[in-house]
Amino acid sequence: MRDILLIDNGSTQPNATLSLRAIAASLAEHIGEPVHPLSLLHSDRIPADALAGHAAETLEPFLRRRLTAGVRDLVILPLFFGPSRALTDFIPERLAPLRDAFGPFEARIARALCPLPEGEPALVEILLEQVRQTAAQERIVPSRVILVDHGSPLPAVTEVRHWLGARLAERLGGAITLDEAVMERRPGAEYDFNGALLQTRLSDMAKADPASPVILAMLFLSPGRHAGPNGDIAEICRAVEQDHPGFSVHPSPLVGSHPSLIHILATRLAEIEQRASSAARD
Repeated sequence: MRDILLIDNGSTQPNATLSLRAIAASLAEHIGEPVHPLSLLHSDRIPADALAGHAAETLEPFLRRRLTAGVRDLVILPLFFGPSRALTDFIPERLAPLRDAFGPFEARIARALCPLPEGEPALVEILLEQVRQTAAQERIVPSRVILVDHGSPLPAVTEVRHWLGARLAERLGGAITLDEAVMERRPGAEYDFNGALLQTRLSDMAKADPASPVILAMLFLSPGRHAGPNGDIAEICRAVEQDHPGFSVHPSPLVGSHPSLIHILATRLAEIEQRASSAARD
């Protein structure tokens, strides 16, 4: 018996956990097996009544419960675009003491959604479709797009955004300019690889050309502190629009809402199974 775990970083926002659960349910239906939606941190602080009466679970307590029940085969599907420290450090650090406490068990961690160097072309197509959808809904002819993500102190994670941005720019065509921005970055020149903050990028665009609308290609999976109708991004957009009359910003839907994400996750699961099959043959 194996447990398949769909893991995100975690949020205190109920909509983030509800989104994670919806993605897990869709994946479970697609593969015909249960998928457990779990966060690394934070979500267990959400009141259960904000989550349809079912409290959120975080990784370590869930693992302790399942290992106590005798489960020894775990497959971890990261709901992360790139190789964040959550995958390279946090999860392995939590697994080590559990092996000391419960004895040997297998925990296979799938690759991130956009593993470099090959990347994930399906993510480019999701972003492209959502930019086009936003343009159609808002009845605008876009000339400027910003690919925005959370931001990371790790160059390897930022490279994922650059990879996606370069290929999204190709698919959008030469008539549309694509820029990148982040919601968070650390101060100091050593973090300049992150690029500009979204508020700075939007303000500069509004000053240069307030008449041309901007579409935000949202490199976020679920609503939370930054993304979503009540997140920081919406507040930033409203503030810049108020400061520059005539300027408009239009965020795209989130990647987690697109059905093709399920196929990417199923592919990552299939890679795990293929590696296990190859190892068994060897």
